[in-house]
Amino acid sequence: MTDSLPLTFEPLSPSNWHQFERLFGEKGACGGCWCMSFRLKRADFEEGKGQSNKDAMKELVFDNRMTGLLAFYEGEAIAWLSMSPREEFVKLENSRIHKRIDNTAVWSIPCFFIAKPFRRNGVSMELLKAAIQFAKEKNIKVLEAYPTIPYNPKMPDTFAWIGFLSSFEKAEFQIVDQKSKNRPMVRYYL
Repeated sequence: MTDSLPLTFEPLSPSNWHQFERLFGEKGACGGCWCMSFRLKRADFEEGKGQSNKDAMKELVFDNRMTGLLAFYEGEAIAWLSMSPREEFVKLENSRIHKRIDNTAVWSIPCFFIAKPFRRNGVSMELLKAAIQFAKEKNIKVLEAYPTIPYNPKMPDTFAWIGFLSSFEKAEFQIVDQKSKNRPMVRYYL
């Protein structure tokens, strides 16, 4: 589908915040997440589900922090990829499964959100390509992600938010660590 869809990509910013709000909807994408799941300690995230998480993300965006990329189709945001320096993701920094493997400065890609009508059509691949291009332009040397290896070919969408290993492999990311049988750590070296 993406071969025929002219997608454009932009970092989330104050000027396109309203598009992000529309994409995530009233529920904040996945149950009030507002893409704060990896950025907060679990208790703080759970307590903030909904408006508090939205406010926290908005504060990051309006402080001009890089939080991720939006994909646009015909002027509307249809997808999101979270992307920031790894140290901004508290959940990763405290993870046993995805703890740091070295002192390399990396930017993490912990999750995606794709509007339902555009899922299963290669949009995540296009977002990964856009993330690589953004990294090249900003002189970022390493991208890191934590996708899943599906245990079932018809995995529910709710489990796809971290991305599938197959997409990352197609984008030429390499497994660099695997402490869990279905959650490897992958990197793309620029």
